[in-house]
Amino acid sequence: MTAFSWAGPLVRFTDASALAISAWRLILSVVLIAAIVALRPQSRRDLARLRRRDLVLAGAAGTLLALHFWSWIASVQYTTIASSVMLVSTQPLFVALLSALFLAERPRPREWTGMAVAVVGTAWIGWGDLALGGTALLGDALALAAALLAAIYYSIGRALRPRLDLWSYVLLVYGAAALVLGLLVLVTPGVPFVTGYTRSDWLVFAALAAGPMLIGHTGVNYALRYVRAYLANLAVLGEPIGATLIAWALPAIAERPSPSLLAGGGLILAGVAIALSGPIRPNPKKEPG
Repeated sequence: MTAFSWAGPLVRFTDASALAISAWRLILSVVLIAAIVALRPQSRRDLARLRRRDLVLAGAAGTLLALHFWSWIASVQYTTIASSVMLVSTQPLFVALLSALFLAERPRPREWTGMAVAVVGTAWIGWGDLALGGTALLGDALALAAALLAAIYYSIGRALRPRLDLWSYVLLVYGAAALVLGLLVLVTPGVPFVTGYTRSDWLVFAALAAGPMLIGHTGVNYALRYVRAYLANLAVLGEPIGATLIAWALPAIAERPSPSLLAGGGLILAGVAIALSGPIRPNPKKEPG
C-alpha cells in the first residue's frame, strides 16, 4: 500500500507526457527484473516451458497494463491526486465481477460487503471533483477507465500466474507493456523517447519503477498465485489514503484533504478490514524457488 501511494505524488514532479512516464516506468522495471531472472534457474525453466497460449495471455495482460498506466497517469495530470486515486481504486469491484464471470471465483457475502463499503468511500471522496466539469471530468473518466483496464489485467494474471514463478511472470507481462508503450512513444509526434528529459524527470521515472512498480504491482502479482484476484487487488484500496496524505504533506503539492475526503477514507479502510476479516482460502501451491 505504501509503495502504491507514492505513484500519484511522484507524477506531479515531472512535466513529461503521460505516455513517456508510463513507458520509462516499465522499461526501467524490466531491466531490473531481467537481471533477477538471469540469476534464477527456476524462472528460466518456466519461460522455456511456456505454451503459445501462455504467451498470448501474457501479451494481452501486458497490453492492458500499458493502457492502464497511460490512462491513469494522464488522469493525475487532469484532476486532483485524491480524485484520481480514489476512482482508480474501484478496480477491486471490477475484478470481483470479472472473477465471478470468468474465473468461477465468486466473492462471499462478507467480501461483497467490504468492497461495497470501500466503493462508497471512494465515491464520497470523488464526488466533489465529479461536479467540477472540464478537465477534471476528463481526469475522472480516465481514472475509471484505468480501473477497468487494471481489473481485466489482474483477472488474466490470476489465470496465468499459477503456472509461472513470480519473476518469469512479471518479466513477460511488464516486458510486453514496456514494448507497447515504447512503440507508442516512438510513433507519437512531440513525445521524445530518450532526449529532452531533465535529471528530475529521470529520478521520477526511476522512483516509479523502484517503488510503485517493483514493490507495489509486483507484490499484488505475487499474491495472485495464492488468493483470488479480487482479494489480492484489495491492497490498492489503501492507496488513496496514503497518496492523499503525501500530497497534503509535501509543500510542492499541498493538496489539503477536505472533511468529506477524510470520512471517505475511513470508509475505505473499514471496507478493506471487513473484506479481509474472515479466513482466506489460499492456493496451497508454493512459489517455485
